[in-house]
Amino acid sequence: MRLRRIPRAEQVILDHPEWVIPEPKSMQGKWQEVFGNNNKIQLEVGCGKGQFLMKLAKANPDCNYIGIEKFDSVILRALEKLLDEPLSNLRLIWADAEDIDLFFQKGEIDKVYLNFSDPWPKNRQAKRRLSHPNFLARYARFLQSGQHIALKTDNFGLFSYSMLSFTASPDFRVLELDLQRQNNPDNVTTEFEDKFIAMGNSIFYLDVDRLELST
Repeated sequence: MRLRRIPRAEQVILDHPEWVIPEPKSMQGKWQEVFGNNNKIQLEVGCGKGQFLMKLAKANPDCNYIGIEKFDSVILRALEKLLDEPLSNLRLIWADAEDIDLFFQKGEIDKVYLNFSDPWPKNRQAKRRLSHPNFLARYARFLQSGQHIALKTDNFGLFSYSMLSFTASPDFRVLELDLQRQNNPDNVTTEFEDKFIAMGNSIFYLDVDRLELST
């Protein structure tokens, strides 16, 4: 699907550093200062237009949330939601996830969400998948033992690849898989997910946790 470019997006984002953190690398180890409390912080990688995080942030005021999105025309829509309905426990990062391990200190993030990531179906594109071993190594640098990654997708190829990737990783273990996540009453949906469910697609889910390092 071709992404529609919004010419004003970059300037609007830059005009609101209170919501879109301009230098995330400089905030490593300082995110509790951003939120002004010691609450747990959860992170969505590829937050899209922000529906998922807005729902979570409103439902869980005692938890903080960060969304990362690399496309300015997409994160603009998430920012617009925040401007319409400000939530003190939600912030955004406009950046590529390639640098994600430079944004957070060890243990600073309690949970990572990978929702409907681009499946990059061709073999030569595998390194771009957010569940590729290279990305798992990045997550492992800032997640501590017992902290989680939750993945959802309607793409069974990506789901299978991700399950094998996590299973093969020395840093993570699979705790739960669900082949019909749309039937779970506690499921919080994204914009894409609502469309996929309306089309009758199954939603595949993985929950994994960070293993304790051996001594």
